[in-house]
Amino acid sequence: MSHPAVEAWIDQSLDDELSAADAAELAVHLEGCERCRGFREERLALRAAIAEQIPRFEAPGPLRERMRAEWRAHAGARSPKPVRRLQLGYWVGLAAALAIVAVTSWQVSASRAGARLLADEVLATHVRSLMPGHLTDVISTDQHTVKPWFNGRLDFSPPVYDFAGRGYPLAGGRLDYLHGRTVAALVYTRRKHLINVFVWPAGGEAAGGGKPRFVQGYHLLRWVTPDYQYWVVSDLGIAELSEFAGLIQAADSAAAPAPPSQ
Repeated sequence: MSHPAVEAWIDQSLDDELSAADAAELAVHLEGCERCRGFREERLALRAAIAEQIPRFEAPGPLRERMRAEWRAHAGARSPKPVRRLQLGYWVGLAAALAIVAVTSWQVSASRAGARLLADEVLATHVRSLMPGHLTDVISTDQHTVKPWFNGRLDFSPPVYDFAGRGYPLAGGRLDYLHGRTVAALVYTRRKHLINVFVWPAGGEAAGGGKPRFVQGYHLLRWVTPDYQYWVVSDLGIAELSEFAGLIQAADSAAAPAPPSQ
């Protein structure tokens, strides 16, 4: 079994989506594979972090007490006075407004937490790739060798470029697992520095770029095109890594089909 396939099974098992037979096969594999056991521990830690970071919102104590009092008065009165109805409507409206604010705040917080967790996942995958034997599945400096290697292994065809003439030669590629799916990982070098480029379909995300991140000695760059989502990770300086990212973006623009003439 390939590691990406096992990692997909691990995600399914944690969500109770794996059949009994597959779960038994996965358990046997985990007993003899330290890498996949480590991946499962990372996933468990990720789930715990998500549960811990999602905020909980509760109505203030005075508001809860007033609401209870209003409901008790409303239930105990045979003919509530109009003013009582107005007061009840006011508090119900206020509670609804607070609920909207709470949901909106939660969505913003969850989005930010999700972005941080994905960045952490990308960084962990980059660091894991630096271990012996994990960097490349196909070793080649020829983009016409690396790109066809992904055929039949992914449900998309990742763009592959060689920037050897600009000082960023292609070293190869591999399959990896990120964001709940199998992705393409392209490996480039700059002197003695390694650069991982993770690519997968945009999946409807809005095109644009994110702020550079610097975590544990590594720079992370992210941007989304109409077709793909990119993450670039390296211990290379931010100036050179940004230059490299610009080369990919320029190559993508050059390869994009021209708009139809009017």
